[in-house]
Amino acid sequence: MNVASGPRRHRHSIATVALGGTLGEKLAAAAAAGFDGVELFEPDLIAAPLTPEEVRRRLADLGLVLELYQPLRDIEAVPPEVFQRKLRLVSAKFDLMQRLGARMALLCSNVSAQAIDDDDLAAEQLAAVADEAQRRGLTVAYEALAWGAHVSDYVHSWEVVKRAGHPALGICLDSFHILARGTSLAGITAIPPDKLFILQLADAPRLRMDELQWSRHYRCFPGQGAFDLGSFLRRVLAAGYAGPLSLEIFNDIFRQADPFRTAVDGRRSLLWLEERADASAPSDSGPGAAWAPVSRLPAGASDLRGFAFVELDAPPETTKGLTRLLTGLGLRRTGVHRSKPVELWEASEARILVNSGRRSVPAHTRFSVTAVGLDVAVATPVARRAAALRTPPVPRHRNWDEADLVGLEAPGGVEIFLCEDGSPWRGDFDPCTDEYPFSATARLAGIDHVAFAQPLTLFNESVLFYRSLLGLVPLESQEVASPNGLIRSQALAGGGLAGGALAGGALVGAAGGETVRFVINVPVLGGGRAESHPVQHVAIRSDDIVETARAVSAQGLSVLPVPGNYYEDLAARLGLDAASLETYRRYGILYDEDSAGRVFRQFYVTAPQSGVLFEIVDRTPGYAGYGAANALVRMAAQETAPR
Repeated sequence: MNVASGPRRHRHSIATVALGGTLGEKLAAAAAAGFDGVELFEPDLIAAPLTPEEVRRRLADLGLVLELYQPLRDIEAVPPEVFQRKLRLVSAKFDLMQRLGARMALLCSNVSAQAIDDDDLAAEQLAAVADEAQRRGLTVAYEALAWGAHVSDYVHSWEVVKRAGHPALGICLDSFHILARGTSLAGITAIPPDKLFILQLADAPRLRMDELQWSRHYRCFPGQGAFDLGSFLRRVLAAGYAGPLSLEIFNDIFRQADPFRTAVDGRRSLLWLEERADASAPSDSGPGAAWAPVSRLPAGASDLRGFAFVELDAPPETTKGLTRLLTGLGLRRTGVHRSKPVELWEASEARILVNSGRRSVPAHTRFSVTAVGLDVAVATPVARRAAALRTPPVPRHRNWDEADLVGLEAPGGVEIFLCEDGSPWRGDFDPCTDEYPFSATARLAGIDHVAFAQPLTLFNESVLFYRSLLGLVPLESQEVASPNGLIRSQALAGGGLAGGALAGGALVGAAGGETVRFVINVPVLGGGRAESHPVQHVAIRSDDIVETARAVSAQGLSVLPVPGNYYEDLAARLGLDAASLETYRRYGILYDEDSAGRVFRQFYVTAPQSGVLFEIVDRTPGYAGYGAANALVRMAAQETAPR
């Protein structure tokens, strides 16, 4: 096919069902996020105090196009007497659409018990519906629901539309219904472009459940689930689709979240997805097809080099205990900031900043992770990319001679600072003349990963943030039934925006290794005791975890106790030798192996007045996990450990 040179600009649309709030709030949120249009979900209109004419004026005032009115249900392939009643309903809805200024109606494949398995009958009745639409200057997009009674995939829906042969009738391609069923994408290029009426996009986690429930409750924005939407979108665009890219998301969490924040996240997901379509393999575009780039995002960092620092918010009343903890772990206080109440603690490449001046929470008496510094090749491209993705920058007050770091606000309020090669940020700290006694034998090497505790409403947004902005790759999420409720844990890792892939079960980033790792922990039910439990982790890598454990024990720090039952189970499952098991038992070390025999060992150090667990880890190169098999043991131990 021939395409014009230069990027193609597809309109961006979002279905009102994807957003919480009233219809007025949904429309305002979509406009504020930069969407060009919306799909109007019929229940939103029925429940609104606005008349159809008022909705039309509101859309015009906001600069939004009403791309689709949806849905019409259980219309086609029914007995003639039933169809006549359905046709009267359809006519009334088409009259309503004219008052709204809608362009197109969505008609879903029949799921009712009245549906007849007869493609000719379905085509005949759809043509009659299209006649009614055409008389009003409207069109109808026929969508195959994955749970349709007889039409359940797009190949079948296209066959019915072909038989109908009506100019006002085309098809809707919905990524969920296609990818959830694993339907081949090869048939998309056989559909004439003028019959591809509307494209609806949704991601979803991989679940083994009924497609109806999966669709109604677990859809999410592109980049937040497990579907390969980049290849899917590239295939559709290469087939000649020229309409809007529209998000149709049914998600219980989105419905109770701030619609303005959700809309921004949705727009961010479409920008990211366009970039993924450009990055898809050339074979996806079909034989002989030319390709024009569609992405409007600036490129980000070439790679991430690792963690520059982790910053702790430490109110003054916690600093004595934190000092004892850090020295016991083997870190040394090496600097004090020239203009801020911040200390620099170091052990090899592991760096902790202790900030006693934030006081962001009234009566705040616990220290917690509030910022993370990342070493990057060049920071400016990431800042431009963040602006395009509507990621808020972190306002910073600094003296003229202090390092100017790019700061980005991650979901949940954690600040991400980009420390580019050659950044003089450590020069902002005057060397200390006084030293606390520290454990010189702790054998710490650097920061391995950081885990954040967040509310459930921020889970999907966080995944997209780290994926779209920093280029991290999500691993398979885990759910653990802790003593305080179900906890979902999502790890993301990689080396930056130049790439990142899962190869042979191990995640390899752009720089050739897993340079940056984050873990997001959320309570699945969104409340209760699980939210107040400390699940932030600062994981520090050790060159010799047994020697580190001995040094930490000698310093008298409180190591999270592990029950003897755990080691009996470990012996039965993995057959470790008695001497190793006894060493692990003595120092509270947890052990895990992956399918390739790569090893991960870890232990936790607790501290009073803390919302943070310090975790010491030792991983065989190539081990991509975080000891998920040990999570329940750790959570149960936290519950019984002294607070």
